[in-house]
Amino acid sequence: MAITKPRINKQFKEIVVNKPGKIKLSKHSGDFRVEEVKKSGKKKAHDLAFQVLEKSREELITAHEKLWACKKYGVLIILQGMDTAGKDGTIRHIMSGVNPQGCRVQGFKVPTAEEHSHNYLWRYQKTVPSRGEIVIFNRSHYEDVLAVKVHPEYMEQLPAELNVENNENFWQERYEDINAFEKHLARNGIVVLKFFLHISKDEQKKRLLERLTNEAKYWKVSPADLKERKFWDDYVGAYEDLLSNTGHSYAPWVIVPANDKKIARAIIADIIADAINGLDIDFPKLTKAEIDVLKHAKLDLENEEE
Repeated sequence: MAITKPRINKQFKEIVVNKPGKIKLSKHSGDFRVEEVKKSGKKKAHDLAFQVLEKSREELITAHEKLWACKKYGVLIILQGMDTAGKDGTIRHIMSGVNPQGCRVQGFKVPTAEEHSHNYLWRYQKTVPSRGEIVIFNRSHYEDVLAVKVHPEYMEQLPAELNVENNENFWQERYEDINAFEKHLARNGIVVLKFFLHISKDEQKKRLLERLTNEAKYWKVSPADLKERKFWDDYVGAYEDLLSNTGHSYAPWVIVPANDKKIARAIIADIIADAINGLDIDFPKLTKAEIDVLKHAKLDLENEEE
């Protein structure tokens, strides 16, 4: 059976994970090609990032019109990252101008009792994109191998013989579930693009302090954010495990250097626009008979008496 694979420019190959293999985040910088940025200067780098973002945004608007019109493919964009990584701002800047009729942002809160009574993928399966639609998961099914892995107390109630304490393959089996879920989507015409916004621990500290020293930004911080920072190393380990096990050609991960928000947004926008433009999509073609009907209708309208 055919499978939909997103096109990603080779210039990003160093940060794309499209096959299983050991990933160490310590080998991936949160800064984009540090030496190049130092040589050109931050202002020049930001000017270029702005140009790329604007160009990609215009391309995305046009590509989405075709995607929506032909109803052939859907696009699922997954954003993951530590607290303060910039997921909300990324969505706001990249999707500005895209027709909201065919674009949806889906967030996931603490599972309800009903959601916990089903398999853990149930609530995500209900919200995947229809054909012609772009859906952004701001956090996603990966929280069930992240937050739940760091805090097992968050996990749904499972029969004793199936739970993590009694199944040494528990997490590997969850990765297999996720791979199968995403492969199923790709086999049904859904483009799956996954972005991990990679920031350093020092950068997160800087962003938290910026919010904590500005009362206008207090609403962006919760005590839970500060509590979770204490589990930084545990989350890094959980991310390394999922990146090592769930990157595939049909659902690749992009480890986005996100210490600089402007550069991160430009990278993500460029990859999304290019992936959608790489699809076989166009506006519907009318038959000659349909065109003739419309031409006659135009004439009738022009000759209509006032």
